[in-house]
Amino acid sequence: MGSVKSNKIISLPSPSSASRRIEYPFWFGGAASCIACTVSHPLDLTKVRLQTTHGVNKASTIYTMIQIIKTEGILGLYSGLSASILRQITYSTMRFGVYDKLKNLISKNQEQLPFTKKILCASIAGSIGGAFGNPADLVMVRMQNDAKLPLENRRNYKHALDGLYRIVKEDGFRGLTRGIGPNVNRAILMNSSQLATYDQTKQMLLSTKIFKDNIITHFVSSVMAGLVATTVCSPVDVIKTRVMNSSSQAKVI
Repeated sequence: MGSVKSNKIISLPSPSSASRRIEYPFWFGGAASCIACTVSHPLDLTKVRLQTTHGVNKASTIYTMIQIIKTEGILGLYSGLSASILRQITYSTMRFGVYDKLKNLISKNQEQLPFTKKILCASIAGSIGGAFGNPADLVMVRMQNDAKLPLENRRNYKHALDGLYRIVKEDGFRGLTRGIGPNVNRAILMNSSQLATYDQTKQMLLSTKIFKDNIITHFVSSVMAGLVATTVCSPVDVIKTRVMNSSSQAKVI
């Protein structure tokens, strides 16, 4: 008997499709940031309180948090949470979405992208996100620091939308751009150091063949990115916070 030949064709994935990056919806980064800010908000509020203290401030983070709880209650640590969430919806959604789109545009779906190009994409995305999220950032800083001010100087915004309305009513639409210069500079530094460092660290870890593309690798990359970004952005972040917290009559350098 003759041998039976199979006519079944087995299709193999092409190299280009195997190396193609997975594209996620542009809002994934913003949604994740909203969830994260509900956890990190007390620390962010404490940071703002420390940054707006003039002169030599010897208070520690823990001491400042304890003082906030003593004077304002446990809910005092969540002052300005609505503005913080609005900031993530605008600023983080924009910067993550633009960064991912730019990477895909420049790399043309190639798996690897040079570190310098990652920094370029992150810087452009950061500048756009910083400008877009400036109004929410402005309200957030003011709400977080309001309880620290004397009673006659407090703004008493009810929530983020009330803060935006009050700023427009009292200072006009131009008031929403207060601090936009240092905020955009901070966003550029934050994005270029954070996102580029995250991608580069992840790429280096995966190249060792020891790490796999799982939550452990993502966590290690995120920690490294956070350390680098916080160190780089701290000076500009202090300037941004003080400018936004100042009154409309204060002179901006």
